[in-house]
Amino acid sequence: MPLTSLKILELNKKYNLVEGLSKRELENPEGIELELRVGRVEEISGPSFLGKTSRRSPETSLIADIEQHKYSIITMKPGNYFLVRTIEKINCPSEPIEYEKDLSPGYLMPTIYPRTSLQRSGISLHCSITNPGYSGPLVFGLKNNSDFPFEFELGTRMFKLVFEPVVGEIKRAYSGQHQDGRMTSQGETEVQN
Repeated sequence: MPLTSLKILELNKKYNLVEGLSKRELENPEGIELELRVGRVEEISGPSFLGKTSRRSPETSLIADIEQHKYSIITMKPGNYFLVRTIEKINCPSEPIEYEKDLSPGYLMPTIYPRTSLQRSGISLHCSITNPGYSGPLVFGLKNNSDFPFEFELGTRMFKLVFEPVVGEIKRAYSGQHQDGRMTSQGETEVQN
């Protein structure tokens, strides 16, 4: 049962669920989601490894960052795969919260969907779940599956954020290495958390 955008904004005042929302999302959100903007783009430039106890995520090369390049236009050629990070920061409570008066407190899980403009352009969004306890910008993969270039501008709304209640208890909140929007280990081998 997803929470509406107005419910998320109401809860945001108490729990600071999403920082840095655009004026449009704060004042005139559409439907049940809040839309997040792309603020940083990197391209994979090295190998990676995922083992039982260790991993090495790839080195990446910066394509553009909104703090440095303002509203640059990025071109994704056919077959390109980019890592992108949101401007907005998510603060997923590590403890159950009261999200509705008549219901027991519970954890919330942000779920991400692509804007349909991405799908219509042949762009696929690659993302995972975000666990309670995570705090920071979100990082996703974008892949150009079409036969044509796709252009987008830094600061553009690209992702739909929906919060959903979680049923039951969890053993522990997120404490992984990607806290605060880290995109990669830049080729360094590390023990998995």
